[in-house]
This record gives sequence, structure tokens and C-alpha cells, in this order.
Amino acid sequence: MLLIHVRPGASRPGLAGFHGNRVCVRVRARPVAGLANRELLEVLARALGVQRAVLSIESGSLGRDKRIFVRGLMADAVSERLNAILCVDKAEAGD
Repeated sequence: MLLIHVRPGASRPGLAGFHGNRVCVRVRARPVAGLANRELLEVLARALGVQRAVLSIESGSLGRDKRIFVRGLMADAVSERLNAILCVDKAEAGD
């Protein structure tokens, strides 16, 4: 399970760090007729390097906080792929 916080109506889609213990994801679409949910799954699929079809919203489809299930990818692999995108190298920050 992947815990997500969605920010609809963003100027550019993508991962935006963390919102508490959830990965924050920006999407351009507004939460109308499922458009934001569809774009969310597309953004996550790109970030994880998987097809959109392996992702499903398990809970929270009507709210900003969601639980996403990723079929065929172990939890540690999901964490590793997201950390590679979201991680800030502290050694470079100190330079």
C-alpha cells in the first residue's frame, strides 16, 4: 500500500515531497468526474516505472488522502523507487 496526499489544480504535475507520512503528488486536473484520480495514477506510474494498469485506488477515491495498491511490485521496491526521486542528498545541501 502506498499512502498518498493529492494536490489538485497544480501548475505542473509530479511528486512534491511528503505531507506527514504520505507522499504528496501534484496533479493539474481538478477533482471532477475522476479526472484527478486518473492523472494521479498516471503520475505515479511514470514515477514508479510501471504501467498504469498495475495501480489501483484502494481507498480515498473522493478525498485528497488515498491508499494506492501497486500489483507486482514489492513494498521495498516501491519505497526505493520513490526515495530515489524524493531524496535530497544532504552532502550536496551542505556545500
